[in-house]
Amino acid sequence: MLPKNLEHRLQQAVSAVLPDANTDSVLVRPCPDPKFGDYQSNALMALAKERKMNPRQLAIDVVAKLDVSEWCEKVEIAGAGFLNFRLKPGAIAGALQEAAKMKDPFVQKAVKPRTVVVDFSGPNIAKPMHVGHIRSTILGDSLARILRLLGHKVITDNHIGDWGTQFGKLLVGWKNHLDRTALEKDPISEMERLYKLVNSACETDEKVLESARQELVKLQNGDGENLAIWREMIALSETQFARVYGRLGIKFDHTFGESFYNPRLKTVVQELRDKGIAQESEGAICVFSDGSLPPQKDPLLKQEDGKSKPNPCLIQKSDGAANYATTDLATLAYRLETWQPDDIAYVTDGRQQLHFSQIFSIFKRWHPEAKTKLAHVWFGSILGEDGKPFKTRSGDTIKLEDLLDEAQERAFKVVQEKTTGLPESQQREIARVVGLGAIKYADLSPNRQSDYVFSWDKMLALQGNTAPYLLYAYTRIRSIFRKLGEEASTAPVNFLLAAPDEITLAKHLLNFGLTLEAVAEDYRPNFLCTYLFELAGHFARFYENCPVLKSEGPERASRLALCDLTGRVMKQGLEMLGIETTEQM
Repeated sequence: MLPKNLEHRLQQAVSAVLPDANTDSVLVRPCPDPKFGDYQSNALMALAKERKMNPRQLAIDVVAKLDVSEWCEKVEIAGAGFLNFRLKPGAIAGALQEAAKMKDPFVQKAVKPRTVVVDFSGPNIAKPMHVGHIRSTILGDSLARILRLLGHKVITDNHIGDWGTQFGKLLVGWKNHLDRTALEKDPISEMERLYKLVNSACETDEKVLESARQELVKLQNGDGENLAIWREMIALSETQFARVYGRLGIKFDHTFGESFYNPRLKTVVQELRDKGIAQESEGAICVFSDGSLPPQKDPLLKQEDGKSKPNPCLIQKSDGAANYATTDLATLAYRLETWQPDDIAYVTDGRQQLHFSQIFSIFKRWHPEAKTKLAHVWFGSILGEDGKPFKTRSGDTIKLEDLLDEAQERAFKVVQEKTTGLPESQQREIARVVGLGAIKYADLSPNRQSDYVFSWDKMLALQGNTAPYLLYAYTRIRSIFRKLGEEASTAPVNFLLAAPDEITLAKHLLNFGLTLEAVAEDYRPNFLCTYLFELAGHFARFYENCPVLKSEGPERASRLALCDLTGRVMKQGLEMLGIETTEQM
């Protein structure tokens, strides 16, 4: 694709001037301000700084070796060494013609595909999936989709919570208070009731707490009855998970619970002790700072009163039990052995930043030879309109299925108001697409590290940066081709880009692939949301100012082809966010 062609030529020119330079960081990106050009590169300044060279002189030398005249006007050098590229109209038209023939227009597959493990969602057995799971689930799915489209090998892993102290309490509840009829009707609610009942009793009755401890020990030691109950709990929970993921259109390559890693835990602790990374402290096994990092950046230190104090990571409790840190280290080791990934991305909320910083730091000391890049893709909270964590009016956590139901019902009311003449079944299907799309888009469109306010009115609005607005823009494009019926031609055409709004739309289309790459590089789907919102705006202005169906001959064919390409990019962009499209709204 055209931007990549520019980038490749620029890298060749840099190599001609600086044979030792690593050109992977020599990138071409869209100009933030169109008055300076269409594309820009600031890579030469960093290269010059590394070598103590004059950046502007380096830019002059590189441009002397750079030939992009078939696509661009004369390359401009700005400031200390920026390169600005301005495309020729013929090059834009040629790039559109090339894209029109592609299965995935404007997308260039990675030259060096990577193997990426994406760890996301992670619900708990015997508990309902709630609103707190929505961000990890939607964000992780979108990242996996985009990485796959770019040609990377993606392995999705749902690390479910199926082990730990809560099962002792659940086993006591199951054996003493189970209502089989309630279990058959709504298994998750019944298991949640049992847990709350026993957990409350444990707080006031030492005998109940001791009973829960004993049941847990029996489970951990392989007791047949307890294992059978535990497996039934897992099977019932997985039915709920499958139902929710099915509605959201999300699939996983693997679903390994915490219990899967149990056989490895003792080995992990022993290896860390043998290597001198972990040591005993007050009966527990901990990892302390080794002083290799600056104190301010060392997750195994904390700053208090201007002094650095130990902030160890516990990997085995004084009673010999493992914890999350042990399991996560064992999980990391398994993933490296099994999949040899280049990257592992953990998609969890921001409260786990210290935990993952410690895990990553320990792992580097444990396996210094590992080249795998570890990323904690963290996100902020969902807030209610009162600015507090988003909950029901009674203060309970909102169940995810209830949230999805409400989204579809609210969307159905909007669809009923806006569409006439459609049967109710079709209106409900449109409402399903719009309602679920609205929730996903509202979650993905802000910077993931920001908290955002959950507002039904805002997310279901047909105006503004919302899923309904983008879905409506897509249906407008499809309506053009419905009107044409059999007249709609798919034959190759020459793109005639004369009107300013045509050219603006065409240039924006060229940047689709670069936007996906930026998302993958920084794990930020909001870049794609912004791109699609701007695409819808450019299309609206083009459609208003450049008659399509009323134009004639080659101009009409060109504009129809531009509409078709826009629709294809809009559809694929929404699919990368996990959002289905509908032909009518």
